[in-house]
Amino acid sequence: MKGTKFQRKVWKYLKSIPAGTVKSYKEVAIAIKHPKSARAVANALAKNPYAPKIPCHRVIKANGKLGGYSGFGGTRAKKKLLNKEGFLI
Repeated sequence: MKGTKFQRKVWKYLKSIPAGTVKSYKEVAIAIKHPKSARAVANALAKNPYAPKIPCHRVIKANGKLGGYSGFGGTRAKKKLLNKEGFLI
């Protein structure tokens, strides 16, 4: 994987989120031991060239809104992927 050490750490964690489950950017930041880095997590997801193989679509805003999606199709594709996995938004 090509990316910074932080990006690779975020992307590696994303692979552990089960299908049909979502985490917030803050929850991901806490899980990777960078609790004050929710925005940096969002930036790492925006740079994810491996979507949807590395499932950044499983990360949403803390308020339950989708947030962005760097994969082909943008947020519409993110919503479709989550719905396909059984998580309805």
